[in-house]
Amino acid sequence: MGAGPHGLAAAAYLRHAGISTVIFGNPMEFWRDNMPAGMLLRSALRACNIASPDRALTLERWARERGHELRSPLPLEDFLEYAQWYLEQVAPDVDRRKVGSVERNNGSFRLALDDGGELHTRVVVAAAGIAPFPHIPDELASLPSELVSHSSAHNDLSTFKGRRVLVLGSGQSALESAALLHEEGAATVEVVFRAGSIWWLRGKAGGGLRWPSAPTDIGGPRSGWIAASPDLFRRLPRSKQDPLAYRCIRPAGGHWLRDRVRDIPLTSDRRLVSAAAENGHLRVTLNDGSDREVDHLLLGTGYKVDVRHYPFLGRGLVSSIEHVGGYPVLAPGLESSVAGLHFLGAPAAYSFGPVMRFVTGTWYSAAAMADRVRGRRQPLVRWSF
Repeated sequence: MGAGPHGLAAAAYLRHAGISTVIFGNPMEFWRDNMPAGMLLRSALRACNIASPDRALTLERWARERGHELRSPLPLEDFLEYAQWYLEQVAPDVDRRKVGSVERNNGSFRLALDDGGELHTRVVVAAAGIAPFPHIPDELASLPSELVSHSSAHNDLSTFKGRRVLVLGSGQSALESAALLHEEGAATVEVVFRAGSIWWLRGKAGGGLRWPSAPTDIGGPRSGWIAASPDLFRRLPRSKQDPLAYRCIRPAGGHWLRDRVRDIPLTSDRRLVSAAAENGHLRVTLNDGSDREVDHLLLGTGYKVDVRHYPFLGRGLVSSIEHVGGYPVLAPGLESSVAGLHFLGAPAAYSFGPVMRFVTGTWYSAAAMADRVRGRRQPLVRWSF
């Protein structure tokens, strides 16, 4: 279930293993509809390949076959074209019907489809993405979407031309949204965030380290290599896992954004205290007592995973899934406490580490899941690149 990078990779590995597989989903829907036009992928090219058996379906091969020059950082439109090409190789028969519900049924699963059809299967792989999980602070949840919205609600920021926009957050989505808003002609743009400064990721010029960073392009020279193997991450005590995961996914901006936000006010050490609608505008009060009157507050506040909010999981099934704060507790092969139900992508991050949140995580998740479905023993260490 799901036809984004994790779902496509899952289908590729299952079918390569000769397992009869049906894939449901609108291909790359979240990437196409919930990410802004003009976006550039934060990860290096080497970390943007969707996993494939025998490493046969890489960005380099796509570019070569299409006579296309690879650009770094990778534009969103190029990644979408690559994903479409990947889809044509592994799942041209993707079923675009929506799965209305999944229920346990005498040792197997029954999927009810939106057109009244149904399917019975022994294994369900939920690679359904993060669309249901945008994090909107409680104090803002009651405000109308015309005044406050999450960055994932917009794929065209040109609609904010001539308007005053306050961006909340200091991660990639907040900073890139601010850059695009400025370039699209917003009247004013300001970024407000809690941290004391922005954490900028190293570019090529950030070399000179004692040893190279992991090919996942996640984390530092030490934390990155541990996170690059979810098996190593899983062997750490929880007291070590959480700070390591934070170091890998802390709010940060790509080095190539620095120049693009140079002319935008970046206000650090500030926290939003309140926001209220006034005469069609929004008055925002910060913890230093200052106010901002803006036309829109755009939230680059990330996502809060909770699989209980997946609309297709039936109540009976949800109550059987062991979870911690909404993250399913997963066994080897990314299998949940409900036998035969696997979670791929961001929901697997609690059990298998921060790499699961990224495209490069497909190299681990798809192969490990397929081995579990086949009844094969997992290797002692598997890398996610």
